[in-house]
Amino acid sequence: MQQGNPTSLRVPDPGVAALFAQDARWQAWLDVEAALAKAEAELGMIPAEAADEIVRKCDLSLFDRERLAEAFHRTGHTLVPLVWELSRLCDGDAGNYVHWGATTQNITQTGDLLQLRRAHRIFLRQLGAVFAALADLAERSKDMALPGRTHGQHAVPATYGLKVAIWIDEFARHVERLTECEPRVFRALLGGGAGTVASFGDRGLEVQARMAAHLDMPPMPVPARSIMDHLAEHIMLLALLAASCGKFANEIYTGMKQEFGEVEEPIFPGTVGSSTMPQKRNPHLSQDIMAYAAQIRTMVPLALETVMTEHEANRQTSLMMRYAQNQVCVLLGDTLERVRILAEGLVLKPARMRANLDLTEGLIMAEPVMLALGEHVGRQEAHDIVYDAAQAAARGEGSFSDLLAADARFNRHLSRDQIEGMLDPTRYTGLCRQLAEAQAARARGMAAALGA
Repeated sequence: MQQGNPTSLRVPDPGVAALFAQDARWQAWLDVEAALAKAEAELGMIPAEAADEIVRKCDLSLFDRERLAEAFHRTGHTLVPLVWELSRLCDGDAGNYVHWGATTQNITQTGDLLQLRRAHRIFLRQLGAVFAALADLAERSKDMALPGRTHGQHAVPATYGLKVAIWIDEFARHVERLTECEPRVFRALLGGGAGTVASFGDRGLEVQARMAAHLDMPPMPVPARSIMDHLAEHIMLLALLAASCGKFANEIYTGMKQEFGEVEEPIFPGTVGSSTMPQKRNPHLSQDIMAYAAQIRTMVPLALETVMTEHEANRQTSLMMRYAQNQVCVLLGDTLERVRILAEGLVLKPARMRANLDLTEGLIMAEPVMLALGEHVGRQEAHDIVYDAAQAAARGEGSFSDLLAADARFNRHLSRDQIEGMLDPTRYTGLCRQLAEAQAARARGMAAALGA
């Protein structure tokens, strides 16, 4: 039995949930208000002294929480009480210039994107750690032969390292997608009430560009509040990543069943699988991942609905998008943490993998037998001959090797000794080792690039 080095049962908090807590969201909105004030002062729209004071007071720790709570309860508005309290905190007449020309969604959507970008960066760091773990796993398992399965049935031999190589390749594309979408998704919005930018005069787009620069974001080319496709795209990409996490977990969940017995999750000392069945060693991590991934995927239809925003703005779709972002990001952070732990601590059972290869008593080697015979009689005739023997063996009419050896169409070309040599499944794993090694190297490079 070979395994990794699990160290703790507790799943660490990746820090994503804290980004979407109310205080963190409010502070992000204040950060946007500060950037707006700076931009407007640079263009002479508001006094520089007022902007400096606004920036100083865009600190949530300075706010009277009781006043905020009362105002939010009274108004039922997403942002106005925060703007009122910021204005009240500012000395002199600086409060008169708070939120100058902006509308609520300009601030809230841009602030939410600041938090979403922070979560996005956490996901990439988590993926770096996943790549490091998968690289080790690929190296450990590159020569561990097991049945390759298609349609749930034995197909041809493979190695567990090939499975890991597939996971690495898939996760690598997710990194490409997430990185490539950044300039489209994380854009500052400042278009005023209906996206006309009228409240900023003829320099509205310049204000947006300067505000965006202070937030280290590109501005929206058309600052319309009704544009949600880029936000929906991000949800869809995160859901696609979650689907791959679910696929990874499902493979381990299946392989851990006693009927397979090829792998096992890291089962930490003291872990209880059941309150009534003491023997249970349940796949908790895999099931968590699959459950979270399923919940994340359900947010895709909701995100797509937000693209159907009516006219120039609709609070309904903004609320729907905020909910989808919150749910997806928090769940994905928890998912990726479990993927890492599972990849790092996965227990591999090569003896059981080898035993499973022998379950069909050589039938898994029908393809190479067919190809060897095909060199003498052609592929199609060879397929028919081997098919007859394989189907008879499956019906219990004899062993595959005996049936082949007894068939005159076969034994006139290949001897029993040759048959026995061809039925060794460990000799027919193709390029599994090379693919595992190549993807392990790729994963180590990805891990380094992502800071793992």
